[in-house]
Amino acid sequence: MIGPNLSEWAVSSRALTIYLMLVAMIAGGAAFYNLGRDEDPSFTIKTMLVTALWPGATMDETQSQLTDRLERTLQEVPGLDSVRSITRPGIVTIYVDLQGAYPPELVPDSWYEVRKKIGDIRHTLPQGVVGPFFNDDFGDVFGIVYGFTADGFTERELRDYVDQVRTALIRDVDLIEKAEFIGAQDEEIVVELLPERVAAMGLDYGAIFAAIAAQNNVRPSGTINSGNENLTLRVSGAFKHETDILEVPINAGGQMIRLGDIAQVKRGLVDPPTNLFHVNGKPAIGLGISMREGGDVLELGKAVNASVQRSLADIPIGIDVTLVSNQPDVVTTAIGDFTTSLYQAVLIILAVGFITLGVRAGSVVAVAIPVTLATVFLIMQVLGIDLHRVSLGALIISLALLVDDAMTTVDATLRRLAVGDPMEKATTFAYSKLAAPMLTGTLITIAGFVPIGFAESQAGEYTISLFQVVAIALLTSWFVAVVFTPIIASFLLKPPKSNEEEKPGLVERAYSRVLELALKLRWLTIAVIAGLFVLSLLGFAQVNRQFFPPSDRNELIVDFQLPRSSSIFASESAVQKIEEWLAKNDEVASWSSYIGRNVIRFYLPLAILPPSNHHSQIVVMAKDLDARLALEEELRDYLTEDFPEAISRVSPLEMGPPIGWPLQWRLSGPDLQVLRSNAFKLADIIASHPGADRVHFDWIEPARQLRIAVDQNQARRLGLTSQGLAAILQTAVSGAPITQLRDDIYLVNIVARADSRDRISLDRLATLQVPVPGGRTVALSSFANFHFEQEQPLVWRRDRAPTLTVLADVREGTTPEAVVAAIEKDIETFGAGLPPGYAVELGGTAETSAESQEAVFAMVPLMAFIMITLLMLQLQSF
Repeated sequence: MIGPNLSEWAVSSRALTIYLMLVAMIAGGAAFYNLGRDEDPSFTIKTMLVTALWPGATMDETQSQLTDRLERTLQEVPGLDSVRSITRPGIVTIYVDLQGAYPPELVPDSWYEVRKKIGDIRHTLPQGVVGPFFNDDFGDVFGIVYGFTADGFTERELRDYVDQVRTALIRDVDLIEKAEFIGAQDEEIVVELLPERVAAMGLDYGAIFAAIAAQNNVRPSGTINSGNENLTLRVSGAFKHETDILEVPINAGGQMIRLGDIAQVKRGLVDPPTNLFHVNGKPAIGLGISMREGGDVLELGKAVNASVQRSLADIPIGIDVTLVSNQPDVVTTAIGDFTTSLYQAVLIILAVGFITLGVRAGSVVAVAIPVTLATVFLIMQVLGIDLHRVSLGALIISLALLVDDAMTTVDATLRRLAVGDPMEKATTFAYSKLAAPMLTGTLITIAGFVPIGFAESQAGEYTISLFQVVAIALLTSWFVAVVFTPIIASFLLKPPKSNEEEKPGLVERAYSRVLELALKLRWLTIAVIAGLFVLSLLGFAQVNRQFFPPSDRNELIVDFQLPRSSSIFASESAVQKIEEWLAKNDEVASWSSYIGRNVIRFYLPLAILPPSNHHSQIVVMAKDLDARLALEEELRDYLTEDFPEAISRVSPLEMGPPIGWPLQWRLSGPDLQVLRSNAFKLADIIASHPGADRVHFDWIEPARQLRIAVDQNQARRLGLTSQGLAAILQTAVSGAPITQLRDDIYLVNIVARADSRDRISLDRLATLQVPVPGGRTVALSSFANFHFEQEQPLVWRRDRAPTLTVLADVREGTTPEAVVAAIEKDIETFGAGLPPGYAVELGGTAETSAESQEAVFAMVPLMAFIMITLLMLQLQSF
């Protein structure tokens, strides 16, 4: 080995070396307890959401004037992989996806560019557009979720108590990044206009709305400078209570009347609700808590629990608090399981060492292992590497390797002692002759993990700590073997007696006999080895490929979708039936239901979609892993039998980057009708494979819309405008927003809506009485015709092209990769037959795995170059 003999220095500086070894063990032991702990390694969700609203716009108007303008601009963002959008009439949500290989440290710069570029074109958007709004915290993990249920309390009272808990948490716990409500229902104040009185007074809906908004408007009234004093002017009139609205004066043809003469005012919850949250079948308000970057989830759990317990002392009887998701507990269990496996691996290695090396030599290795691990933990803390499933897995992988160098040093020392070398010379011999080969072997082993460590993909970001920890552990083991092991050996090893003859042990004798037999029958040995190699290749070809396995947590995710036109009340009714079934199942510990939305991201690798009334998810906590496996099959069968109209999926939590449905194919093209017809053909191909299950589409169902064709000439003769008629219809059907009541910390929308008894339905629309000037009403059908049309309720686009995705689950006993491989040729044939401008692309698990494997394989040449170079430097011979 070129350079100073480190072993010789260590032995000659015995006291300093022992001191450094003790410092490493003490500091490393402290580092182990101070290391951050998490279930999985963190990785960057490279997706940003951009949302814009254009109330009243049609689907075509929203796509051409809003979606397309935004998408064109977003395609200029650096590091862009794709722009996905979901467009509904009057609203668009755009997913800006960066490349998996894009450096995480540059992601904030790209999000800045998104905001800047959209800001630059904001003035070109149509008048009336609200937003765009940006969400670059899409990957925040709310690992702790509480559910609050109440008996005998109003929704507002329960929300006030939950807000008290939230305020205390943010005040008391520095580790909290966010604390968000789940399923909290907003209040609204409804002004129920009485159509016959409005008509009798000859009033216009727009004038009524303007009068209400004008009185509640917030505007500066000025300041009077009177000598040495400035007096700020305040004008009264703003609403303090919903009853104040009844006193608003309305000008009815020169006569002033109260709003209370033509309307009623009621305060209640928003109807219909946007989304709902249930805990164990009871309506609830949830509180999701996320941790600051770099925090310790176990410390967060302790601090949050202490704060909540203090807050519970002030919460009245009747409000129950349930811990719905407890990531600290999951992490404690996961770290405990991996730590147990680590200890078991250490014991196995120590046992093997004692058996093969003997008691004294085995004791040297036994001391070297904790010294090495302690040093590794110290370096991990310095580099900011936490304990999680990947880093602990890397430690277990490294254990079998990190004892090799120590064993080599011990073996060399024993051999030199056997030939009569003094202890000091024997303990330093290994460095002069074996340190360089040992280091070369260590570096070559580390090079074998280079493809994982330098893979430019999201999966590479997830697994990079595997490379880091293996490299740290192996380099540390080499250092311990050449610096600390000689000192340990000098204390524990003894030179053999001069008349003592070295006798081979049982293991060595057995190995010698096998080796002699193999050399004697060398051609047979070669043939057997070659045959086993061929068999291994054939067997490997039959192994199912899956880049990331499912998580071993006890949760199941139930993804439940009714037909897209379903209301949130239909979703709630269906979820309640599922909850009744769960309540009767002995394998279920608890559950939480998210109705009209996805689950909150309580686990990082979750695929999150925009909220929709027809879509719900349920998180079912099984009592243990065996119960989860049995429950998964039972729940899947129940949903298939009792909800044939729904699309449902029961799955454990995923590991690695979020994907969602494992089988996905994207079909893109300009014409929606052509897309739809070809999507059915593609679905038939996928469904033909027995391993594909629950084949469906992300969007395909057209929806009916009622077109009201107004005779503009007749409407003008009646004194009506399209704007005024739209306000009347919105009031009669769903409600028209007017202004807001400022109530403490809340903003309560004031909405004009017809009384529930007068609210029109489809069969009563033609007879709707429309107030017109002159104190009379006319039927809507007298100046308008009605006819139904088909309109797409939403359209997904990818890189500005309409894209329809066919999705499916996989049946038990197969993998997504196996299904994709089986129908790959059929898909290629189908794609070749598509019209020009149309294309089919693979998505889902297979796409993500292929991208990850491609990134890994791209590093294989570098790995081979490093290995060969190291061998040449060591051997300097072909």
